[in-house]
Amino acid sequence: MNLNLSKPICFFDLETTGINISKDRIVEVSVLKIFQNGNKESRTWLVNPQINISKEVSNIHGITNEMVVNEPTFKLIGPQIKEMIHNCDLAGFNSNKFDIPLLAEEFLRFDMDFNLDNIKCIDVQNIFHKMEKRTLGAAYKFYCQKELIDAHSSKADTQATFEVLEAQIKLYNDLENNVDFLSDFSSRNKSVDLAGFIIYDQNNIPCFSFGKHKGKSVDFIIENEPGYFGWLLNADFPMYTKKILTKLRLSKLNNKL
Repeated sequence: MNLNLSKPICFFDLETTGINISKDRIVEVSVLKIFQNGNKESRTWLVNPQINISKEVSNIHGITNEMVVNEPTFKLIGPQIKEMIHNCDLAGFNSNKFDIPLLAEEFLRFDMDFNLDNIKCIDVQNIFHKMEKRTLGAAYKFYCQKELIDAHSSKADTQATFEVLEAQIKLYNDLENNVDFLSDFSSRNKSVDLAGFIIYDQNNIPCFSFGKHKGKSVDFIIENEPGYFGWLLNADFPMYTKKILTKLRLSKLNNKL
């Protein structure tokens, strides 16, 4: 069964130096692009992260410092990735919480803009957790009756994620075969900034999801505690979060004019 697509969708997976979105870097990227007619295009890049890959992390995904020392940096391959995913919807396993935010950080770190305007994001892990509550290896075995070989290889994980989503749609009658539904269904909350520090409330107003101002609107904090807002922009938050905060502040200023 082919996915019902209105435009191409890119399944992707990252292997990284760690799990800190603000500080860690990509060491491998794999993208599987699915076209409306079912045709596929696949690319995988090893990336020199320009920081150390710890032995503990290398033991998980198998990529060592020696393997990437002569590979291109993200600054060099970023334009190729951006071209491949341009005007495509995105899908991955835990991608809404980790892969997409970290990919955004890498683009912004090298002054390559990144936004999700008119882009739908499907997180296959969220669908899986809502339906079965397991891991990618278990999902692959459960839905596809296959053992996941080379787990934590970005190429293997990307292919497995694509196959799991197709199997999920086939298995569950209440999953609609269209990207709009799958994107909404696989979203844990209505995040404004990818990392989930800013979310929409029930009235579709951007609010903070953490700290002493949890639940308060961003507009309220901009208006009443500009010092706190300035601290956020200088603190160790993802660059994409800061980009969204700056955009919201500019919007509020423009509305006053």
